[in-house]
Order: sequence, then C-alpha cells, then structure tokens
Amino acid sequence: MEEGFKVLEERIQRAAERLKELANESKALRTEASRANERAERAERELGALKEQAGSSAAEAEQTEALAREVKVLRAEREELRARVEKLAGLLERL
Repeated sequence: MEEGFKVLEERIQRAAERLKELANESKALRTEASRANERAERAERELGALKEQAGSSAAEAEQTEALAREVKVLRAEREELRARVEKLAGLLERL
C-alpha cells in the first residue's frame, strides 16, 4: 500500500515539474513571439516608408525587397510561435 502511495507521489512530482517547465517554455515563447511581432511591425513600417519613396534609386529598391523578404520571414516565424504557444496552452489546460 505504501509503495502505491510512493509511486503516486513520484508521478505527481514529475507532473508538477513538467507543468513548471511548460509554463516557463510558454512564457519564453510568448516573449519571443512578442519580439518577433515588434520586429515585423518595425519592418512593415520601414517597408511602407520605403514604398512611399519608391523609384528614388536601385539601392532603395533592393532595400525594399530585402525588407519585404524579412517581413515575410517574420510573419512566418510569428505564426510558428503562435502555434507553439497555443499548443503549450492546450497542454497546460489538460494538466
């Protein structure tokens, strides 16, 4: 009987530790997503400003394209992070 309680206690401890790990990972992912969102917004603002000045020079056109690619990458990164955060939130809810 005592062995059964010991096994149950160990399982509960492991579950509590995993819950803490998931909470920390979720927090880190939310922070990372927030930073990616800020970078994407900044890149979009820069891209908008460059598009207003479009036609000025070839260098600006290249910079505009580079920013457009960066915005695309950042949006994909943001979506990936959002999916990971949602997955972790689902795991936390089930615990």
